[in-house]
Amino acid sequence: MRKSIKNITNKFVIASSKLLYVVGLSMSLSLSGCVKDYLDVVPDNIATIDHAFANRYEAERYLYTCYSWLPKIEGQSIYFFGADDVWTWSFNHESYQWPWQIAMGRQNASNPLVDAWNGQRSGYSFFKAIRDCNVFIENVSDTQKILDLNPQIRKRWIAEAKVLKAYYHFFLFRMYGPIPIVDMNLPMDSPTEVVRVKREPVDKIVNYIAALLDEAAPDLPTSIEKMTTEAGRLTRAACLMLKARALTTAASPLFNGNTDFATFKNKDGQNLFPTSYSEEKWKKAADACSKALDVAVGVKLYEYTKEMSNMSSHTKKQLNIRGAVTEKWNSELIWGRSGNINSANLQEKAAIDMMDPSIGKMTYQGSYFSVTLNMVERFYSNNGIPIDEDKTWDYAGRYELKKATDKEKDYLEKEYTTSAMNFSREPRFYGSLGFDGGLWLQETTGSGYKNWMIHGKFGQNQAKQREMYYNETGYWIKKLVGLKFTPTNTGYTTEAYPWPEMRLADLYLLYAECLNEIGNGDDAIYYLDIIRQRAGLKGVKESWQNYSTRPNKFASKDGLREIIHQEREIELAFEGSRLWDLRRWKEAALFQNKPVKGWTITGKQDVEYYRARTLFSQQFIAPRDYFWPIEEQELYRNNNLVQNPGW
Repeated sequence: MRKSIKNITNKFVIASSKLLYVVGLSMSLSLSGCVKDYLDVVPDNIATIDHAFANRYEAERYLYTCYSWLPKIEGQSIYFFGADDVWTWSFNHESYQWPWQIAMGRQNASNPLVDAWNGQRSGYSFFKAIRDCNVFIENVSDTQKILDLNPQIRKRWIAEAKVLKAYYHFFLFRMYGPIPIVDMNLPMDSPTEVVRVKREPVDKIVNYIAALLDEAAPDLPTSIEKMTTEAGRLTRAACLMLKARALTTAASPLFNGNTDFATFKNKDGQNLFPTSYSEEKWKKAADACSKALDVAVGVKLYEYTKEMSNMSSHTKKQLNIRGAVTEKWNSELIWGRSGNINSANLQEKAAIDMMDPSIGKMTYQGSYFSVTLNMVERFYSNNGIPIDEDKTWDYAGRYELKKATDKEKDYLEKEYTTSAMNFSREPRFYGSLGFDGGLWLQETTGSGYKNWMIHGKFGQNQAKQREMYYNETGYWIKKLVGLKFTPTNTGYTTEAYPWPEMRLADLYLLYAECLNEIGNGDDAIYYLDIIRQRAGLKGVKESWQNYSTRPNKFASKDGLREIIHQEREIELAFEGSRLWDLRRWKEAALFQNKPVKGWTITGKQDVEYYRARTLFSQQFIAPRDYFWPIEEQELYRNNNLVQNPGW
């Protein structure tokens, strides 16, 4: 855990608004006290910054401190809640499920939820993280320190800290829009007006992030060779994919020619948002994607290859999408995060209760990651197109009941009655979701694998049986549960996996999006088709021409943009992308102003259970809700800061 350093001799302190509270409003507090409160490092029991960089061992521990600020991946994370795709049980849960409260429209400026500016309510203070990165870069760059450090290792470590510093700036940028740039820590005797930082224009922030990543890339390894000690560390490909992600975000409608924020200015009149659209930004983003692909040495789309008796090709396609997330250090990972992730906890929250009916229900087992009907409907039909466009798929009758036959044996329990919504969908639907009447494949000790049956109606094994820790919608996130998750009499056993912070399919989709925006639709479709082939689907052109009511949709930039967006929604579902994608596309106001729906989980009979019910009526106020508010107290501490519009 982090410990405060006492008797600090280092002369630097972050130029964040935390310091401004001291110099602006609370002069009675000493400046040294402020430093002591906000300069925390690992390891424990280090008395001074000089000691922290006395040798290679201590310096590397400080580098891990820079990594330790990465946002947590757990049951209460902005990666899973905050949009319209995942819901959960109420009772007392919403009183501390801060990310979910954002989805419920409860964000506020007095006590912001998931506050990454100050680190409150499920948020980390990324300005503290940046401060730690600056401390590390400054000290490791001094060749008179850490004399036992190899020059190449020194360069690599500095590069890693630069990437992390860029990552924290980018995360803040996505949340708050224009932010202060903290390129270096300021001397403690800096004048008050120097310390009172202001927000910088969007383009300046993005250019800064990109330049920092360009500096870092040459000194990073192309791959991690010492997996036992360096798993999860940054590589050149991860660095350049972060650049591609940042530039694509900046080229997107929220930041590129968005007139909603035309009057958003600093107090000195400086404009913070570009209001003119620039295709050049898409070209730069496309170039960044291309370069990231060039250095992604040995990275390839994951495919499940383990041979199991009687396993169909359809089942293997389902496992492709599960394995891309849960297969430990698989071939698709560009950056697998091993820190600040509790994958065992995630699997418990996503898995069905009483997977093995012979084992009793645990009192506090998870099972509360609940997928909304809104998101369920975004997955394609088995023809690889939206269900409301498929000429052969009965969209109007999607809530009607059907009984499964032998034809559906790879994904539905034979002779079981379930919703028509669950028939004739693409393999990623069945690989990502569990539902009443569906099958849930897991490996078992000694017998290869087993398809567990899901019975979710009230009174059945997987149904709601208590007031907490239950599935609220009737759809579970199978995609987050590894094949080795096994129920036991005392809980479960499972294999931990790194979080896929970056994987190849994501990069392909970013590249396809950029290519389409600069008029290279055919090249964009090429990358879409690679992903679709892995998912067991035909190519875009063939699928739309043969089955869609909009057969030429892919032929226009606008139509192909719709296809690319929905492909991202499906392929990257429940991996933390949707919240940010809906915002950068300016589509959150479209999707998050609809009623959130799920099945009537208290129903015992088919006709009772399969009634779509409204769980919550979302309200997304545009343009206000596209960005987080800065806590009101910060504006008093630093009168150079301006609040985001609408807050």
